[in-house]
Amino acid sequence: MDSRTKRRLSPAELDALARRAVGAGVFTATELTDGYANAVWRLTLEDGREVVLKLSPSPDLDQLSYERNLLRMEAAAYELAAAAGVPMAELLVAGFDDPVLGGDYLMLTALDGVSWNDVKPEGEQALRRELGRHLAAFNAVTGEVFGYPHAGIVGSTWRVAFLAMVGALLADTERYPAPLPRPATEIMAVFERAAPVLDEVTTPCLVHFDVWAGNVFLDLTGEPRIQAIIDHERAFWGDPIAEFVTPTIFDELREDDPLLAGYREVTPLELTSSARVRLDLYRAYLYLILLVENGPRQYPESEYARVRDLAVSSLADVLDRLVRLPLDAR
Repeated sequence: MDSRTKRRLSPAELDALARRAVGAGVFTATELTDGYANAVWRLTLEDGREVVLKLSPSPDLDQLSYERNLLRMEAAAYELAAAAGVPMAELLVAGFDDPVLGGDYLMLTALDGVSWNDVKPEGEQALRRELGRHLAAFNAVTGEVFGYPHAGIVGSTWRVAFLAMVGALLADTERYPAPLPRPATEIMAVFERAAPVLDEVTTPCLVHFDVWAGNVFLDLTGEPRIQAIIDHERAFWGDPIAEFVTPTIFDELREDDPLLAGYREVTPLELTSSARVRLDLYRAYLYLILLVENGPRQYPESEYARVRDLAVSSLADVLDRLVRLPLDAR
């Protein structure tokens, strides 16, 4: 999807950045257009290496509050999750505040697999179960604080941090009006009313929060398997159950989902009534992101209309469900 946040670099600028990052110039460059926020290129370097360059939006661009320093969180997630055994590309260089271009960049080893979004392999149920195991390993990484440390949106408890995350996103609608199904003040009140369930979460766990088919690469050379999980830029420290929102976007998490079965092979997870309320809170948060992020990104209407309409209706449904909750169900 095209987006205003994606920077355009000339061949000379790409070559100079590669030389600063890894000491080799660019032989060929192909822009990868699947992502929504950062500009991404696959580069063949003069020394034969295949790498991926990920470049943040211009530091002059006014982004959403939680998007400040996104690539810094992604760099941390690559290192922490790789140490936990999660399959992913190798982070070669993380460059912050580049002295020439400004902003941040990551240089990663290029993957030779295929995006799950581009194929329909045999054994998808088994792959979904494998993905559940990898997500459990990702969520097993723990931190010191809840929220988005890179953006300064944090809290000593998950309730405080999550409400701050929601509040920051709703505050962004003052700069970037969005088609919300209720006024921002009413939406915040819905989150606050259901917030006591968040107190069940006492450990900050690493949550990817953007695991969809386009962010999972497959190795199809033999029996299909997951080669890597990519794009950790939306990650935060919080509740592991939030991980199930994006893989079931615009739908529900079912007990018979192989994703859940694979997750439970690694760590226990019970879908209690309060856990389902938390899931609804995280669904509402994701739908808000999908609506508000169009402000700085300015997606083409033809590409964005379906996502926007689904996000509006789904957000309305989940807010209605949260409002109907009896107070003793929180």
